[in-house]
Amino acid sequence: MCHVIVTCRSMLWTLLSIVVAFAELIAFMSPDWLLGSPRNDTSGIRAGVDSGYRPSLGLYNRCLRIGTPQVNCGPYATTFGEVASGFWQAAMLFLAAGTLVLGCVAFISIFSLCFQSILKKSIFNICGLLQAVAGLLLMVGLMLYPAGWGSDKVKFYCGPDALPFRPFNCSLGWAFYTAIGGLLGTFLCAVLSAQAEIATSSDKVQEEIEDGKNLICLL
Repeated sequence: MCHVIVTCRSMLWTLLSIVVAFAELIAFMSPDWLLGSPRNDTSGIRAGVDSGYRPSLGLYNRCLRIGTPQVNCGPYATTFGEVASGFWQAAMLFLAAGTLVLGCVAFISIFSLCFQSILKKSIFNICGLLQAVAGLLLMVGLMLYPAGWGSDKVKFYCGPDALPFRPFNCSLGWAFYTAIGGLLGTFLCAVLSAQAEIATSSDKVQEEIEDGKNLICLL
């Protein structure tokens, strides 16, 4: 019989697991990892107008104004081999792997309200371990990312003096900080999973189950 067990700690872990998975996915797909130096509008439509817009560059996509007033966003790499540098290719693999693991854990966490074990193993402990592994994968990916700032693609956006770990005229965009926040949230989830396990297996919960209750809500 399925006992729905809801505690503050287990619910917090579930919600945070979903949030960090979405945060890493959105960051991975965003073109706003690097923001280029402000550029003037040189198109004939707005000749002489200083718009000061900033092009942006992501892991595999970019936003750039090309002869029109609109900023066009889309992938600059149609194949994996066209990604700006080998470091970014490696970073994408680690980030994608970490995000995939987080996505699986987020999906499983929804069912943790009803099923607290898998093959007699605590679902919280298993997911916490997976989140720790995902955090390590994300960390390696984020460490590899700035090593690719010396590529020709980055120099086009940031200037010829751009070097690994030194983006010159570029600044970090919100996507990079979102990925960092997701990384910290991932390790926090790994810690909270242990607290969720303690909360859902407490004596109070066992008493509620023995009393025949199927829906158990505890602080």
